[in-house]
Amino acid sequence: MRIAIAGATGAVGVHVVDVARRRAHDVVALSRAQGVDLLDARAVARALEGADAVIDVSSIATTSQAASMAYFEASTANLLAGGETAGVTHHIVLSIVNIDRAPSGYYAGKVLQERLVSDGLVPWSILRATQFHEFAGQIYERGRIGPVHAVPIMRTQPVAASEVAERLVELAESDARGRARDLAGPREERLIDLVRASASAAGSRAPIISIPLPGGMGAAMRSGALLPGPDAQLGTLTFTEWMRPR
Repeated sequence: MRIAIAGATGAVGVHVVDVARRRAHDVVALSRAQGVDLLDARAVARALEGADAVIDVSSIATTSQAASMAYFEASTANLLAGGETAGVTHHIVLSIVNIDRAPSGYYAGKVLQERLVSDGLVPWSILRATQFHEFAGQIYERGRIGPVHAVPIMRTQPVAASEVAERLVELAESDARGRARDLAGPREERLIDLVRASASAAGSRAPIISIPLPGGMGAAMRSGALLPGPDAQLGTLTFTEWMRPR
């Protein structure tokens, strides 16, 4: 099977490429590093020629609602149009567990992406997953305020990106199913604990403080609204186990 992977060099994309190749699929990597800008409709259309399936794990580093919505609207439209022309029979998107409970900021773009895909003509599957284990390190860097690192109060159930990749490729190998079963990590954690463990492993002694984010997003993070439901599929690799070789 020829699988086009959008966002192939990202945190989960590298794992998707690896899994797909190990399963003997013909991989087409779509990323700027590979010379394909998802905002360039012609480049996307050329890259999708001959593809059987598309796995979209692309992202944008922003907390701006306007920027997120603009990016996902344009990139998704290009992937769907290019896929329809190329005869793609399955469009798979990675999304986030319970984003419709806090559809603001970055999440607003993902909500829009889900709607565009579900309204499109290409048969589709959407996999919602919880935050990756790498999320702790990203939050540590983004929350730097002078010598201090601020971490939002959040209940989370992080999952290994490699396990998400396995599930995405499994979906690509099957028929389109609409909303797939949510995927989450094996246990609930406090984000502040994960960030402190990640920073300590990196040798950092900078002070780390926990803060409540304002608005609906902050409330959802604190209340556990972004945690998976009882029917979610659970991965097996805990954050502690993931950290050991690092």
